[in-house]
Amino acid sequence: MGMARLTSERGSGQNASKISWPEGKTFAFTIFDDPDFQTVERAGVVYDLLADRGFRTTKGVWPGDESDPGGTCADPEYRRWAVSLQERGFEMGWHGARPRTSVRKQTVAGFEKFYETFGCWPTTVSQHYDCRENVYWGDQRVTAAPHRFLYNALTRWRNHGLFRGHIPGDALYWGDICRERVKYVRNFVFPNINTLAACPLMPYHDPARPDVKAWFASSTGDHAASFVQTLSEQNQERLEAEGGACIMYAHFAYEFAERGVLNPRFRELMERLSKKNGWFVPVGTLLDYINRVRGPVTLERAQRNYLERRWLVYKIRSGTA
Repeated sequence: MGMARLTSERGSGQNASKISWPEGKTFAFTIFDDPDFQTVERAGVVYDLLADRGFRTTKGVWPGDESDPGGTCADPEYRRWAVSLQERGFEMGWHGARPRTSVRKQTVAGFEKFYETFGCWPTTVSQHYDCRENVYWGDQRVTAAPHRFLYNALTRWRNHGLFRGHIPGDALYWGDICRERVKYVRNFVFPNINTLAACPLMPYHDPARPDVKAWFASSTGDHAASFVQTLSEQNQERLEAEGGACIMYAHFAYEFAERGVLNPRFRELMERLSKKNGWFVPVGTLLDYINRVRGPVTLERAQRNYLERRWLVYKIRSGTA
């Protein structure tokens, strides 16, 4: 692949990085797709479009033995489909052992099932919103006391002390497994299509959260409406002009296709993007490349405070608290 060149600039008190992408590409784009309510029928056509247009992205899965209103790897058809996607170059990511809270024994079994199914440990993680074994989640996503108070006030304290996967000795603890087997865990979401500009230090290690090797951010796209808004023609041009990297956060079960027919606006924008000189690789591949080119980053206190403030401001403005 060859060595890539890295130049650094100063911006908003942070070190913003502009990376030269491999193969002469001018920007990078990928997606982490959470599997909530997803079925082969609902999302198969989406992945067919991605594959046909040259995109290789990351699909979150539940390897455990319980079903979801959508599908999990406990379903033979869904499991065969997930394996076929991996064989086509898509990355399988961890979304938890199952769609519900798992005690340590269930999480361990889920990791073993993941390895048995896909032949590797998961490189990337996006945590399911209501699984209480999530590590450093809820009010533990932020550190400074004023930030934590503001987060709890915004969420009416419903997430205070709820998530316990990082607490040694707790029945839900799996932080040591995360530290040993996972490279990257998703945290903050921003409206900027250039995720790397919104979080220029990613992937970064946070000493305040030692059970995660490195964190990454993503760009807003959880439903089809927010996805196409973030991926508008104007934003595509900006991502390309900035030479940035976008990691879209999505749920492909949410209005991206209906009865096997793709959302026309989603199709239009993805086809347009595919014609650009972008590097379209899975999340883990993209983060590995950034890490290799720039070197590992350990978050400092001022950088952490800045990142947390920006995320909280976005939550306030967007009403997503």
